[in-house]
Amino acid sequence: MNSRRDVRNNRAALFDGIEEGGIRASSSYSSHEIDEQDNERALEGLEDRVSLLKRLSGDINEEVDNHNLMLDRMGNDMDSSRGVLSGTMDRFKMVFETKSSRGMLTLVASFVVVFLIIYYLTR
Repeated sequence: MNSRRDVRNNRAALFDGIEEGGIRASSSYSSHEIDEQDNERALEGLEDRVSLLKRLSGDINEEVDNHNLMLDRMGNDMDSSRGVLSGTMDRFKMVFETKSSRGMLTLVASFVVVFLIIYYLTR
């Protein structure tokens, strides 16, 4: 809490008299001399924050690039699986169109019988 007040006081001391884009002399500057050590500490703190922000932005950029690559690969994989599935569906359509209804009934019945046999054997 105390450090916040110090920061606010330092900020007020640094930016006192800046109005509408121009710097104007104020009475506080003429009556009080700015402490150079406070300015240096504030400048070092600002440099530390800037370097931290630079590292963070670099890390964010790297993470975004990695995610973009991963999404591109995933999109390509989805496109290839879509092609495989559409080929399989085309084959199913061809089988269902060329088979007679009696042959389809025999196929379905044999699957049901095999399923029931496996079910009773595993019970």
